[in-house]
Amino acid sequence: MNQLASRTKMTSQTGLEDLIPDITGDIISFAGGLPDPAQFPNQAITESYQRVLRENGLDALQYHNAKGYRPLREKLAAQLNQENYGITADEIILTQGAQQGLDLVAKLLLNKGDNIVVEAPTYTGALAAFAAYEPTYSELPMEMDGPDLTQLNKILLTQKIKFIYVIPNFQNPTGIVMSLAKRQRLIELANRYHVIILEDDPYHYLRFSGENLPSLKSLDTEGRVISLGSFSKILAPGLRLGWLLADPELLTQIRYLKDGTDLESPELTQQVVADYLEHHDFKQHLANLRADYKQKRNWMMTALDKYLPAGFEYSHPDGGFFLWLKGPANLDFDKILRERMAPTEHILYVPSVNLYASKSVYNGARISYAAPDEATIDYGIHRLSDVLRDELRQAQAL
Repeated sequence: MNQLASRTKMTSQTGLEDLIPDITGDIISFAGGLPDPAQFPNQAITESYQRVLRENGLDALQYHNAKGYRPLREKLAAQLNQENYGITADEIILTQGAQQGLDLVAKLLLNKGDNIVVEAPTYTGALAAFAAYEPTYSELPMEMDGPDLTQLNKILLTQKIKFIYVIPNFQNPTGIVMSLAKRQRLIELANRYHVIILEDDPYHYLRFSGENLPSLKSLDTEGRVISLGSFSKILAPGLRLGWLLADPELLTQIRYLKDGTDLESPELTQQVVADYLEHHDFKQHLANLRADYKQKRNWMMTALDKYLPAGFEYSHPDGGFFLWLKGPANLDFDKILRERMAPTEHILYVPSVNLYASKSVYNGARISYAAPDEATIDYGIHRLSDVLRDELRQAQAL
């Protein structure tokens, strides 16, 4: 269909549609970053919906502006300022998940052909959001303490960069945490070269071991950091509610773009979340989440230790939802997924080719431990490992 816009060719090649497929009863999905449904505060959210509709229903069902429900923005500002963000409610806009924030920032900053810096690997949903604006990419290899900033300095010396996209906490997909030294160095480089940083931080509250580190936004000295957060991972993704923090001048332009996109995120949902935060113990809820995901991570690492063949390695994250699985260079996890894992074993993961802007790495996969129970994790990793062992044997025989 030659009447389609050129961006559709870019957006059809991201693999994002495979993260949350239509699940049948026999499919085990380690692909999408789906939270554990057992942790959804269903009863509390129900009570909040009832209270909001009973006490404030006419207002909650009316149009409002794109900035979002002010009492919720004030609660967020107060929460974040406990971690030295130094922001006000006027520096927050409420979005339809952090995913909309990615799209709004790309829409704000990118013209066709503009160059952006991304980690390698990175979140496939970000690549999908950026793809519609047809950028070019410079990749930063991931090191054990975050992206390679020596490479970033070389890029910034020689190229015009529109923004730097990073996931500093429990990076999606590797689980790596950017060190404090690298956070400080990244801010320094952004200031020196006058570049915006897009900080994607949906797993901020899901650290289950180690020490919390200051966000990039809290270290920002010149208003260069745009930071994204989300209730999807810490309340429920069906709420489709996130937030974007930015310098007031940038936020004004983002608000104009959101006006044209959807007018506003649903007011009813925003008031319900504000009510939930007012009437329930959110700190205890977060503590429960951290304990649950730590246990699930341990289940998956135990299964990998038990079943994974020699020649493979995996990450040991201190938070978040994901393990990064890496195999020998001659294995193609995408081909294995398409030809064996999905059609015959009914087990899903995200192949590394979809997690690199360059589409150049095939011997890795992102696997999520967040949603399945212990038995499912054990069985799924056992079957995955058996297939990988067989594929490795065949590759070595060639």
